[in-house]
Amino acid sequence: MTNPTLALENISKQFPGVKALDGVHFDINAGEVHALLGENGAGKSTLIKIVSGVYKSDTGSIRIDGQAVTFNNPREAQGKGIATIYQELSLYPELTVAENIFIGHAPHRSFGPLKVVDWGTVYERARELLASLNIHDLDVRRKVGSLNVGNRQRVEIAKALSINARVLIMDEPTAALTETDVERLFEIVRLLKGQGVGIIYISHRLQEVFELADRATVLRDGQYVGTKAVKDTSEDELISMMVGRTIDNLFPKLPAKPGEPVLEIRNLTRPPLTRNVSLTVRAGEIVGLSGLVGSGRSELAQVIFGMTPAQSGEIYIGGQRVHINHPAQAVKLGIAYVPEDRGTQGLVKQMNIRENASLAVLRALSRASFIKRGEERTLAKNAIQQLSIRAYGTEQIVNKLSGGNQQKVVISKWLASKPKLLIMDEPTRGIDVGAKSEIHRLMSELAVNQGLAILMISSELPEVLGMSDRVLVMREGQLVAEFDRTQATQESVGAAMMRVQAVNGSS
Repeated sequence: MTNPTLALENISKQFPGVKALDGVHFDINAGEVHALLGENGAGKSTLIKIVSGVYKSDTGSIRIDGQAVTFNNPREAQGKGIATIYQELSLYPELTVAENIFIGHAPHRSFGPLKVVDWGTVYERARELLASLNIHDLDVRRKVGSLNVGNRQRVEIAKALSINARVLIMDEPTAALTETDVERLFEIVRLLKGQGVGIIYISHRLQEVFELADRATVLRDGQYVGTKAVKDTSEDELISMMVGRTIDNLFPKLPAKPGEPVLEIRNLTRPPLTRNVSLTVRAGEIVGLSGLVGSGRSELAQVIFGMTPAQSGEIYIGGQRVHINHPAQAVKLGIAYVPEDRGTQGLVKQMNIRENASLAVLRALSRASFIKRGEERTLAKNAIQQLSIRAYGTEQIVNKLSGGNQQKVVISKWLASKPKLLIMDEPTRGIDVGAKSEIHRLMSELAVNQGLAILMISSELPEVLGMSDRVLVMREGQLVAEFDRTQATQESVGAAMMRVQAVNGSS
């Protein structure tokens, strides 16, 4: 038996007030895709930061090819062939593709005591690296800031290979990619695997794990739970390992009791991605809005909420025609909007839970421009209790919470405004399966028990089918199909997403 390319043994790491890792084991072989799984807060990020030299472990050892190593910084880890591609890409938008690939280690030419960058070699080797990934359509002289997310990620991978990476860590690599870019990424992963690169693959999307990975290791609460060969396990088993319990129902949908229309829009238009859209959302029901990326789902939500006001058409709230030209008007009318990007649009991540939970109702909590801190604190405490937010208290900084708990803070902020209509754009994006189940249960209870009307936008078809009372499908800015819960299937909704068809109010 040969030694693993990388082996971690008994890794522990303590931060003030929390033990992030406790005796964790992990290893990876050349030419293997090894998935690292766990809920948010399980310790995955801490572990890969130890592997990549960002943190030093308190106990344990790291071995490469059987030899013990110590990393004091990321450069030392890179020197041993370990490269990391984080979810937030670390590229310089004003530099070219080639400059980003070789930043910090560009080929040089010497002129006596002077060394200058050998630009000819830089561009040539950049093209060779991209070609090794079967990427032939990317201009190495083009500025990275002008590229889409998929191409920026390919540049990151080429950058990793430029240091002769033997182990490539990929942290949620498909989170922001289109379906086409995901397929291209999978092709690159398989290509790298064939070239002998070991890939540590972190993802909340278990279908990707079963498509790409050879083994999967699960962490829970900072501890090692187990390692499974992917061919010998199942989604249910991995979920049970991750959350410590069986999730019998990932979509805990309560029977709907639809009431009167809360939202009605008629021929709503805001070119190019909202064109003559008409729909109704009733009290007590969840309406799922589906469609491919670029179909106009999020754009429609932003028109309804007043972020990009409609050019024509009609909006009715509770049967009364209204004009919404600004989000403040939407909030006054009882509309709340949980955005797709909670990090930049839903939260102020440097502030604490108390401050975030009160953002939508500050005027009601203020007197003569002074915030009533006692009432604000009570509001936050109630939110933590009602939504089961896992935090040490109202003063915890939101940035220190897991993704699922951050999403609950966003929802609590809007529930404080006592809305009639809640628009949720990608409500479970980037959160683990346990937190997804909790968010789904909360949505169902809000609709059925409190009569809230919910318009849910999601790219995950199982989520749309599992949580919706009715499913609407958009394509190219238009509503092209409608299905009730009993008749919506992956095949019927998928077919409507892929081709234009007339709205069918009965199917």
